[in-house]
Amino acid sequence: MCAVEYYTYDEYTQWEGDWELIEGIPLAISPAPMISHQAIASQIITQISNTVGKCPNCLVLGETDWKVNEDTVVRPDVILTCDEIGKAYLTKAPEIIIEVISKSTAKRDEQTKFKLYEKESVRYYVIVYPDDCKAKIYRLFNGKYLKEGDYLSQTYRFEETARKPQINFDEVFARWRKA
Repeated sequence: MCAVEYYTYDEYTQWEGDWELIEGIPLAISPAPMISHQAIASQIITQISNTVGKCPNCLVLGETDWKVNEDTVVRPDVILTCDEIGKAYLTKAPEIIIEVISKSTAKRDEQTKFKLYEKESVRYYVIVYPDDCKAKIYRLFNGKYLKEGDYLSQTYRFEETARKPQINFDEVFARWRKA
């Protein structure tokens, strides 16, 4: 018989290193991501921040804990959230979550987190593939994610958010395209 240990947020806060906790199961976060991963995430943060403007309620964050509940804490690559200023961690579903895929996290981002974000009603989920210079955008519709499309060089505007931010994927991927 194989017993799986179950952990909670209180235990999670005591761990050393970088972790996520999904339904009580600890998952190690990979070592520091590749340069392209970090540069792409930074470019996306900048673009969203620039289009959100000076909204006093909006935050565009990188690698910030979202405490979904007592046994689930995730750390997305990029988040747009509203009305969370002054809190130690996110407490409600962000408007937009963006995960930049690494080989070691692909399955978690494409399956486990996809289902979690859908269940928790994250309005938009974007999965970015640095090696392919492509992003897949999903929008929540009647409780299910519908794929908006694959974006390589287009600009996408998040129409169903308060400030309607946008991402120009031509700019995001410009440095990483192979000649």
